[in-house]
Formats: sequence, C-alpha cells, structure tokens
Amino acid sequence: MRHRTVRDLMTRPAVCVSPATGLKETARLLAEHDISAVPVVDEDENPVGMVSEGDLVRAQAELPEPAELLPVRHVPPGRRRTGATGEAAGGSGERPGTAGALMSSPVVPGRPEWSLVEAARTMRSHEVKRLPVVGETGRVIGIISRADLMAVFLRKDDAIADEIADDVLRGALGLSATQISVAVSEGVVRVRGRIGAHDSPELLERLCRAVDGVVDVRLELDGPGQASAAA
Repeated sequence: MRHRTVRDLMTRPAVCVSPATGLKETARLLAEHDISAVPVVDEDENPVGMVSEGDLVRAQAELPEPAELLPVRHVPPGRRRTGATGEAAGGSGERPGTAGALMSSPVVPGRPEWSLVEAARTMRSHEVKRLPVVGETGRVIGIISRADLMAVFLRKDDAIADEIADDVLRGALGLSATQISVAVSEGVVRVRGRIGAHDSPELLERLCRAVDGVVDVRLELDGPGQASAAA
C-alpha cells in the first residue's frame, strides 16, 4: 500500500511574501491566487511567519472610524476620539502596515515526507489551519491546509475498495476473491467472507483502517480464524 504524503497534497509553489510586503499587496496576492494565507519568508526563503485573511480582517477592524480622525470639535456627541498608535503587532519592530508587523510567529512548518496523519496532528496540536512545507534546506517549497487534508475524506468509495481488495486482501494477506469480499459506502468498509485458522481478523482490520479515506471498518467473517479470535 502506498499512503499519500504531504508532498502529494500540498500546493506548490507556495505564494510567499517578505516581511516588508505591504498589506494591500498581501491582500491582492490572496485574492489573485484564491488562497487564504501566505508564508512570510526571510531573504533565504525560510519561513518566519504567516499572514492570513483573518489577520487582514482584524487589522482592518482595528483602524479608526472616519469620525475619529476628524478634529475634536467635529466628533459627533457620544463618540470618543482615539488615534492609531502605528505600533507593529506584537512589538515585532517591523514597519506598520507590512506583513512582518501583522504576521503570526513563530511559524509551524511541515515536511513533504510526513504522512497526512502527522500533518493533521501537528495542525491540531498547534491550533493552526495550515503548514508551510519546508525542504532539506529549510526553504518553503509548498503549503498544506486543512482543506487539502479533506481530500482524503472525499476519496471515492470505489478507489478505496479497489485498494483494499488488491493491496490488503490479496497483496498483504493472500486472500482470494472467492474467500472474501469488500464493499465501501461513504468511507465505511464492510469485509465479508471466510478466513482460515492462521488469518488474523485484527490484522485485517488494522490494514483496512490504514487505507486513505477509510472512516470505519466492519468485519462480517466466519471460519476457523474468526472462531479462534473470538475465543
């Protein structure tokens, strides 16, 4: 069985910006490439942060209301005049209005050889929606998002069934189509048939669950192997 890796699903090349890139240019790149975030990279193309649509919206929300920019005598009653400080977010020292001032940092990178499970666990543990993918030198070579990982769950049932029949039942376990059959519906695998005394239902289930796109596995088996497992 060949499991898809981050390399298989990542978007490449990644659209990146530098810390000095203006927010308007950053927003333009997001819209132009129909993406939700960009890595911020240094001069060696190593990731130093991320800027997302959410970051840009928050930056816009923090801008003063037009009335707050008027002289005090023109501020309507009940409105308090406040001014923008112009400080970089998080005290980063970057020029205000740039990707470097707005970016989330430090960045959590991924690796192209990672399994999709490892990528998903990393996103969950760090509470991030995407990972810039770095190569051996640390340079950004792509980006993978939660939406990319969703492709596993959208895998067609027929493709899952074919892989289990070819790679698991016949390839790994040596079971013939006359002994056992597999059907998949909405990612749920049903394996029916007869297994021998030396066949392991537990191993069969583990191998089926390891196939990309499998949501659940249900075994409906009989034969000496099933009887010994029950005992």
